[in-house]
Amino acid sequence: MVNTITKAELSTFKQETFPGRIIVIQDDAEAEKACAYLNKFDAIGFDTETRPAFRKGVSHQIALMQLSTDDTCFLFRLNLIGLPDCLANILINPAIKKIGLSLKDDFSAIHKRKAIVPTNFVELQSFVKDYGIEDNGLQRIYGILFGKRISKGQRLSNWELEVLSDAQKMYAALDAWACLRIFNELKNKEKVKQVINDK
Repeated sequence: MVNTITKAELSTFKQETFPGRIIVIQDDAEAEKACAYLNKFDAIGFDTETRPAFRKGVSHQIALMQLSTDDTCFLFRLNLIGLPDCLANILINPAIKKIGLSLKDDFSAIHKRKAIVPTNFVELQSFVKDYGIEDNGLQRIYGILFGKRISKGQRLSNWELEVLSDAQKMYAALDAWACLRIFNELKNKEKVKQVINDK
C-alpha cells in the first residue's frame, strides 16, 4: 500500500460521490427518528460543518452534524434544532464507535452547544498511522486507499442558509461517509492479514 500521496497525484483522480441516501434533519421529531435508526449500528461516520467567519474575533457555533452509515447519511441542522438529547446520547454512547478526523476542534465546538463528554470516538489521524499511512488529511488518506478524490469545494460555504444546496448536502454527507469507509477498509485489511498469518 502507498504510504503518502502528492497534491498533483490526487488531482488526477476521478472525483468521488456519495452513493447513498442523504436525509436532512430540521426538527425534533425527525431527529428522534434518525437517532433511533442510528442506535442500531456499532460504528458510524462523523463530521461537522460550521459557517466560516471571515472577520477576526467572529466565530459561529456548529451548524451541521453529519452521522453516516454505509448507505445513509443524516445531516442534523444544529443551527435550527440545537443539539437534541437523542443526538447527544449517541455522542456519549460507549456502544457506538464514531469515526472522525481532527476531532479536537469538533469536541470543543460540541461543548459550546451542550456540556457533554463525547465517548468512543476514533481519531482517523492516529488510527491510520498504525497501517503505515503517513498523510493525515481526509482527501489524501481517501486517495491512498481508494484512488478517488474528495472535493473540498463547499467547505467555506454558508452552512446556516435557510435551504442547503445539493452541492453542500453531497459534500457534507461524503465527508462523514468517507471516514467510516476508511475505518472499515483498514479493519478489513487487518482481518485478511490475520487470516493469512493464522494459516
